[in-house]
Amino acid sequence: MKPCTCLWEACLVAMLFAGIAGPVRAQAYPSRAITVIVPFPPGGASDVVARIVTNQMSKILGQSIVIENVSGAGGTVGSGRAAAAAPDGYTVLAAAMGSHVAAPVLTPNLKYDPVADFVPIGITAHSPAIVIARKDFPANDLKEFVAVLRQRGDAVKQAHGGVGASSHMACLLFTAGLGANPALVAYRGSGPALNDLVGGHVDFMCEQSVSVAESVLAGSVKAFAVSAAKRLETLPNVPTAGEAGINYEMSVWAGLFAPKGVSREIIARLSDALDRALDEPVVRERIAQLGGSIPAKDERNPAAFDRFVRSEIARWAPILAAAAGTGK
Repeated sequence: MKPCTCLWEACLVAMLFAGIAGPVRAQAYPSRAITVIVPFPPGGASDVVARIVTNQMSKILGQSIVIENVSGAGGTVGSGRAAAAAPDGYTVLAAAMGSHVAAPVLTPNLKYDPVADFVPIGITAHSPAIVIARKDFPANDLKEFVAVLRQRGDAVKQAHGGVGASSHMACLLFTAGLGANPALVAYRGSGPALNDLVGGHVDFMCEQSVSVAESVLAGSVKAFAVSAAKRLETLPNVPTAGEAGINYEMSVWAGLFAPKGVSREIIARLSDALDRALDEPVVRERIAQLGGSIPAKDERNPAAFDRFVRSEIARWAPILAAAAGTGK
């Protein structure tokens, strides 16, 4: 009987260790570096916000977070790669309105579904758009700028970071309200578009404050209006569009997503790290310095973010479809 007893005891010990090992493995996440795919080039709004937030998240999680810029097609190339990644929590997407709201309407044969193929982790920041132009553009305020747009039409070159990118959407809303039809010049992201604007190769663009505020403060571009209800503290000399009698209000958002299939436990771990990162003074101050804002506490959790994304898709779909129909 002894051999049998020993065998039974060995099996029992193995079962106990197996039972303990399961929770330990779950609690060990993350045990290696996490890759965050930013579907735009370095220097754009999504990239800037992702780097600020994930730098703090890495300290909270105790693991390094590596930013990988995978640009192209208005953010859809990088988003497609993230959607196809292993659902193990080690690949995360730093998405924005372009990849998750505009792409379904404006990108033919999209290789992912922004709702079905991703699990929301949380929203990271809101940012109004700023209408900026090359520093020698022949207008001194928004009214003069609008007059030039209407008079010169497609002789005015408008830069954007790709069809469906936030810079594309922001100017669609702006120019559609004016009845203006500038010539659109697409780039592989807002960073390259801004570089060409600073260099005087294009005339204007509309982009999130978090990626252009520093250029405005440096005087390398001319700012005509912000798409907010009130002026930004960091750019007090830039008026709102409403001050010139133009109805142009919008806020661009960014957030983190994981591929579908990632466990609830890992999503909860990432969401908690994001929430704690957004409460850190260094993160809040940096984003505020760039003209952005941190979402309210009850807006950050995965369920609230999921509802918000769905509502944004419903809100923008008819606007984008109408713009696409006009060839903009």
